[in-house]
Amino acid sequence: MTAAASAGPVAARLPVMDRFLAVWILAAMAVGLGLGRLVPGLGGALAKVTMTGVSLPIALGLLVMMYPVLAKVRYDRLDAVTRDRRLLVPSLLLNWVLGPAVMFALAWLFLPDLPAYRTGLILVGLARCIAMVVIWNDLACGDREAAAVLVALNSVFQVLAFSALGWFYLSVLPGWLGLPQTALHVSVWTIARSVLIFLGIPLAAGFLTRRLGEKAKGRAWYDTKLVPHVGPFALYGLLFTIVVLFALQGHAITSRPLDVARIALPLLAYFAVMWTGSLAVGKAAGLDYPRAATLAFTAASNNFELAIAVAIATFGAASGQALAGVVGPLIEVPVLVGLVHVSLAARHRFFPQPADQAAEAAPTAVEASRA
Repeated sequence: MTAAASAGPVAARLPVMDRFLAVWILAAMAVGLGLGRLVPGLGGALAKVTMTGVSLPIALGLLVMMYPVLAKVRYDRLDAVTRDRRLLVPSLLLNWVLGPAVMFALAWLFLPDLPAYRTGLILVGLARCIAMVVIWNDLACGDREAAAVLVALNSVFQVLAFSALGWFYLSVLPGWLGLPQTALHVSVWTIARSVLIFLGIPLAAGFLTRRLGEKAKGRAWYDTKLVPHVGPFALYGLLFTIVVLFALQGHAITSRPLDVARIALPLLAYFAVMWTGSLAVGKAAGLDYPRAATLAFTAASNNFELAIAVAIATFGAASGQALAGVVGPLIEVPVLVGLVHVSLAARHRFFPQPADQAAEAAPTAVEASRA
């Protein structure tokens, strides 16, 4: 079975909402921009009621968006990855050492004169994948179980490490390099609190939902009945959050399109460097294609939702830092869709295997939205 043949059924089996995700995101951005420009005082109304410094509609959107993805994770399989050091060690190094450092370097290289956008991009680099990467991984015929475990691992590690890394890359490292330091008028605990609320709450809810659901009804019921009903709310929450954010940022986006373009450039470079480098690391480590692809997509993807939440809570919903996070999904979706096709094209060229093994490895009933 060729890569194109194996990719076709995967895309065809996606629900309409997931298949045209890029279209819905662009539409949500357009709606948000239109509302922000046409409805006077909308931004003030959205920001009037807050939750830990974040507009309540945005806070609810973020929580709704992240919970379904974390409810899909198989938390009982964490041991499977911890035993595979060829996958675990590179993943940890790529996600928590190389990824933040690459984004830090690109942010300073492309945005030396725009400190707010630069800070927003650095926050994006610190927020590792926990959400839509599962879909990209399935479309690329990656290892679904490995992806789920790495997502869960990143989720736990993010709660523990995000605030410390934010302090290091925004205050400590710039000082060592003689660069201007970001003036944070909040404590490290403020960032940690945002991480705990917007990641910790849905993580705990997802874990408990799976634990209690499987105990009460069994795993088959949970995966085939509950998950399909809960899963679409991740996209609904994402689109709702984008509408609200773009309504708040409408004036800034439409009045400074060149700034938006400048934010996009380091993001494009980041995805290219991280994905290509991670796939090469996987091959060098002796991983087969499914796990190497999983390594590449989990290392190249970012949790823009968390970055946006932290930026809003720390700097405000109308800040340049939040705008940098909002531009993220606009760039990530088309780029990673393109990288899915690149990955499938590279599958048989750089990871050759006998025809019978290739046919056996190809998924026959993949539904990426239920990963």
